[in-house]
Amino acid sequence: MGTRLTDSAGYAHLWGTDELARVFDETARLQCWLDILVALARAQARLDIVPARAAEAIAAEARVEALDLDYIAEQTRLTSHSTLGLIRGLRRVLPEHARDHLYFRATVQDLTDTWFGVVMRNVGALVWRDLRALEAGLLDLARTHRDTAQVGRTHGQPGAPITFGFKAASWADEVRRHLHRLREGRSRWPVGQLGGAVGVLSPFGADGMVLRRLFCAEVGLADPGISWLTSRDRLAEFGHLLAMVCGTLARIGGEIYELQRPEIGELAEPTTAATVSSITMPHKRNPEGSEHLDTLARLARGSAAVLTEGLVQLHERDGRGWKAEWVALPEVCLLTGAALRIARAIVGGLEVDADAMAANLADLAATLVGCGQARAEDVDGWIGAAPVGAAGEMVDAVLARAAAARAAEPETWP
Repeated sequence: MGTRLTDSAGYAHLWGTDELARVFDETARLQCWLDILVALARAQARLDIVPARAAEAIAAEARVEALDLDYIAEQTRLTSHSTLGLIRGLRRVLPEHARDHLYFRATVQDLTDTWFGVVMRNVGALVWRDLRALEAGLLDLARTHRDTAQVGRTHGQPGAPITFGFKAASWADEVRRHLHRLREGRSRWPVGQLGGAVGVLSPFGADGMVLRRLFCAEVGLADPGISWLTSRDRLAEFGHLLAMVCGTLARIGGEIYELQRPEIGELAEPTTAATVSSITMPHKRNPEGSEHLDTLARLARGSAAVLTEGLVQLHERDGRGWKAEWVALPEVCLLTGAALRIARAIVGGLEVDADAMAANLADLAATLVGCGQARAEDVDGWIGAAPVGAAGEMVDAVLARAAAARAAEPETWP
């Protein structure tokens, strides 16, 4: 049971997903760390830095279920060292001949930064999948409602006619830009880390650069080219992209939140018979999901800001910003996963009331006539043929661009 509300059995679903829990919960994280240690041993064995027999033993025993997690926690507290508890816990189950070859000449950041690379690879793949699914739903809305006229609003007030398809196409086009950013960053983010004490690979002598390439390949990550112990731009960029994704989802949610108000009644997020909006006011149908998208976006921006703070680090290792990332990176990933899950569900079941849109447009026309800003004969045709300018053409352009991009890209993160 988590000590934070966001980790509790009752509320964790609001702040993350089961898929991401399998990336970030303690068992998953420790197993990933163990897999990284196995990859290091195997790479070192290929260069005869450690015996092949030792690497095989490490691979055979590096399983979370084989370890005493209470002992690991106790040793971590006792030593005040970030990974020594894990190392001691694994050494206890290794045969004696392999113990001294575990974690050989590596550092904490070699382990944890490589884990960050794995995290960005795995989370990026989930975000890519969910963004494409969300885009598909938004494109369907844009196509279906290409010519569904509604009131366009500025500064929160009714302005002039648009179409709902135009609004939905705007959302879809923004999601497409995030997909482009995600694809473009794929070559930068998922990299490993192996630098030794100060990043220059001196513990490994002439084998250092080759070892790092082999190690990264074993983990399934790219070689960074140079150690990045205090160069944290990758994490900051990835975190900010996730925060931007959450911002887009909050923009969509904000529109639905506003347009679901009974006095407007143009949109409504899906609901079920079991949903209870208010115990004391049972007549209400609250846009809970749309509202929560804004909450998640606020928190995501906060975590992304912490990752940006990490860009300013000193010398060749600086635990201040680096350890803050241990909190901020998982948090922004979990928040984004929850936001994408909620947004997909809302868009997939969004209720669009074209009649309410037409009625509100008629009210707008009547108001303009009533205040002397338009003649009745000028606005009589708004209901059947509202002057929406190039809205339809722009919807068509978005649909065409998206179709071409989706046909040319893989379903999985390239």
